[in-house]
Amino acid sequence: MITVENLKKVYRVHRKPQGLGASVKSLFHRKYKHVHAVDGISFDIAAGEMVGFLGPNGAGKTTTLKMLSGLIFPTEGTARVLDFIPWERKNAYRRQFALLMGQKNQLWWDLPAAESFRLHKEIYTIEDDTFDRVLGELTELLHVQDLLNQPVRELSLGERMKMELIAALLHSPRILFLDEPTIGLDVVAQSAIRRCLKEYNQQKQVTVLLTSHYMKDIEALCDRVMVINHGRLIHDGPLRDILHRFAQHKLVTLQFRDGCMPDQLGAFGEVVELNPPKVTLRMAREWVAKHTSTLLESYEIDDIIIEEPPIEDVIGKVFEDADALQASAPAEASHA
Repeated sequence: MITVENLKKVYRVHRKPQGLGASVKSLFHRKYKHVHAVDGISFDIAAGEMVGFLGPNGAGKTTTLKMLSGLIFPTEGTARVLDFIPWERKNAYRRQFALLMGQKNQLWWDLPAAESFRLHKEIYTIEDDTFDRVLGELTELLHVQDLLNQPVRELSLGERMKMELIAALLHSPRILFLDEPTIGLDVVAQSAIRRCLKEYNQQKQVTVLLTSHYMKDIEALCDRVMVINHGRLIHDGPLRDILHRFAQHKLVTLQFRDGCMPDQLGAFGEVVELNPPKVTLRMAREWVAKHTSTLLESYEIDDIIIEEPPIEDVIGKVFEDADALQASAPAEASHA
């Protein structure tokens, strides 16, 4: 459904110097730097997949979505979506995908959402019967039947986002690019959007590429994730594999019987939380079996829980390590 090979996007950015004299000089002799927004990524997405696209701000996620939707041209590389080259912007392709950006509006602010939906109907030449059926299905799925004739500016953020999602799905796209669809929403609205996307994917088998800073979105919807940082793909696989690849520890919570807690807990791992007689330790993966066995043999323990660390903590650590490596690279090169 989506094939990307060595896709790159490089921006030539003017480096504005400080000071009046330098600014005047730069009018005639401008200096530029090249920013690699996307730096040679490759991947394939099959029909019906929901894939999470993770990365910090500026990693290249939105730039990638814009190239795949044909909004911008790549510097190098190739991509085919539904057997089309996106940046050729053929009408046959544009009628088969939707791009929904959480920070952009596609509905008329002062008009009811129903009016914007009718405009979309004409743009995509949707048949009357099909339009009525699809709109009915989507409004029922999102429970917004009573809000269609209310001006968009009077809707809450969560209600407006539901209307934006309906607008994106009205023409029954086969590909859905979602860029932070739940940004700024409360937990109830986030849950509603996630439920709708999950049900819609199951019913229609639409292919989804989703970026989000909310790990609950990714965990609820995506079995596969791609992690991008500084324009490069650093992980592509099942979400749980991130834990095994990047998290070198587990969290072990022990409930000791009163008066039986050992004094030297640090010998078994890093103490994360201490609330006697309960303690949570961060243990290296390779030592979990041995340390827990020793504790169970040596002390009276009423309960023990062994957990993976929160996925968002692991992702954050991945980004921190990648940033540190990126920052050290120029210094190392200069030293060489």
